[in-house]
Amino acid sequence: MDKKKVILLVGALIIAAVTAFFANSLRTGTPAPQAVAQVEPEVAGPMVLVAKRALPIGTIITADAYGYQPWPEELIEDAYFVQQDGQDVSVDSDDDVSGASFSSSNLNGTVVRNAITAGQPITRGSLVSSNDRGFLAAALTPGMRAVSVPVSTLTGVSGFVFPGDRVDLVLTQRVNGLEGPPLNVSETIIKNLRVLATDQNANQRVDEDGKTVVAAFKLVTIEATPSIAEKISVAQTIGTISLSLRALADNQSELEQALASGEISIPKGATAEEEAKILRTVVAKPTSGNSTFSTGGDVSRFQRRTVPQQTPKKAEEPIEEPKVRVSRGNQTTEVPVGRR
Repeated sequence: MDKKKVILLVGALIIAAVTAFFANSLRTGTPAPQAVAQVEPEVAGPMVLVAKRALPIGTIITADAYGYQPWPEELIEDAYFVQQDGQDVSVDSDDDVSGASFSSSNLNGTVVRNAITAGQPITRGSLVSSNDRGFLAAALTPGMRAVSVPVSTLTGVSGFVFPGDRVDLVLTQRVNGLEGPPLNVSETIIKNLRVLATDQNANQRVDEDGKTVVAAFKLVTIEATPSIAEKISVAQTIGTISLSLRALADNQSELEQALASGEISIPKGATAEEEAKILRTVVAKPTSGNSTFSTGGDVSRFQRRTVPQQTPKKAEEPIEEPKVRVSRGNQTTEVPVGRR
């Protein structure tokens, strides 16, 4: 074999061996990267009262709306509610977080004056208590009105209606007519009304053990639009108004039905926050019209189902033509005006 060919073959073998060695080293010598979990540093500081969820203006505070979480001590501001050594205190100054004691349960029944986002500290200035001036005005949603409805133990769900609940209004009346028995009818006239207060109490009554006290009341103050407020005032003069307590899941099911039927339209390109705001507004809005009703005939075969005939309008009497008396000697006659 030619000497040059032998040299080239040996050189090629050496290069191939070196290349294979480095390739094997790269494959087995470098360890695979390991995923390292990022551990967020715990916030060290006092426990501050914050909102667990978004609290729009007019929200009635309940126990599930707030909670404590650690907060950097250098960011503590005036009017924060702080917990130290298991005791609730309120901040008096930036340098003193051991102010006057209070019970966080006293916040139940207060109303949000300024909107609070989820996770934001709750301040004394953002809430209005039932003893403060302008409490009811703060509890009202913008554009809404407060209307009081007289109720009894029978028509008020035996006292099991509390501020923050939602109710329907049922009007019961008797319609008389010219003939036959009167028509007894009950009709759901307004749906999804928010209860603001019972009598003069805007929060739930609790006993020493923190349990809700069921008490009878004579007045219920509810939130309504201006037009619905007018209908409620008229309904009180027609018959008896009863409260019908709504289930918590009713609003969600009705919302799903409205979305499926196309009654609610969400603008294209709306963010998740904007979409949630639209849905919250729809859920909280009272409605009237398309009401359901039941007559006495639906309950008993001896009651009527139809509206009795009402008093007919009186026939208009003919208008007499003006006349003029004409005397000729001893004879007097009446002649219509315009005739000879």
